[in-house]
Amino acid sequence: MSVLPVTQIERSNAATFKVRVVLAFFAIYVLWGTTFLAIRIAVAELPPLFAAGTRFLIAGVVLFGVMCLKGETRPNRVQWRNLLVMSLLMFVAEYGPLFWAEKYVPSGVVSVLAATIPILTLVLEMLVLHQQRWRMSLAAATVLGFAGVGVLLLPGGRQTFGLVPCLAILGGCTTWSLGSVLSRSMSLPASRPLTAGATMMLGGGMLLILSAGFGELQVMPHVSLHAGLAMLYLIVIGSLVSFTAFVWLLAHMPATRVSSHAYVNPIVAVALGYFAAGEEVTWRTLAGTALVLISVFLILRRGKAGA
Repeated sequence: MSVLPVTQIERSNAATFKVRVVLAFFAIYVLWGTTFLAIRIAVAELPPLFAAGTRFLIAGVVLFGVMCLKGETRPNRVQWRNLLVMSLLMFVAEYGPLFWAEKYVPSGVVSVLAATIPILTLVLEMLVLHQQRWRMSLAAATVLGFAGVGVLLLPGGRQTFGLVPCLAILGGCTTWSLGSVLSRSMSLPASRPLTAGATMMLGGGMLLILSAGFGELQVMPHVSLHAGLAMLYLIVIGSLVSFTAFVWLLAHMPATRVSSHAYVNPIVAVALGYFAAGEEVTWRTLAGTALVLISVFLILRRGKAGA
């Protein structure tokens, strides 16, 4: 039996790692960007809280179960409590409003509003939690981002959508940012995939409880193949593939580089909404998107330089 030289084995391992990195970035850049249109297709027929809960409960149970079968240490009581808090902030309070809002707001615009998460995270770190030093450059980038949101929400023109759904999306993004900031000081399982699976599982379960509480389950509509495939896409591609890729990248790459998906997803979502679903792209959409993405780029670039 032949034995490969050590250098050849190392080169093979390095090549495999590079391929995995490329595939993982493709997942969080492109595939994650496509999920906004898939959500819009799903909630056109399905109740929003039910759709969100089903997506995350199934994906969470599968991921958590696989990690347990692989021998990962299960969370202790304190960690379960922290996971519950994270699931409330990052899944229930974030994705519940987002799924509901996609019934009224074009998927491309939703993706741009969701891209404000790095901006809102910075605001929380600077003004509320005092974890980030105040800098004029960061403040200017933040103002630029909110100016972009303001342009998106300007009244008038052919493309109109409610202010309340947009504010609901921004409120959810704020809770996601708060959850991500607080999680840094929480006791959580060492396995990132296990943590991701547990939070999705808990969040999905609570979303389904809320769905029942709001009466969504009393009259279930007929689900077409189109909507069913959209839900399957969200569960498999959006959560099991893309979210797992995101978690894997966080363990192997700088967080600022992984966060760069925030200014790629909207480009994918806006383009897909325009070409595949006929969503209107106006000057306000383009101008607001440009301002938000420039702001996110400047914030993440500053974070990388300060790391």
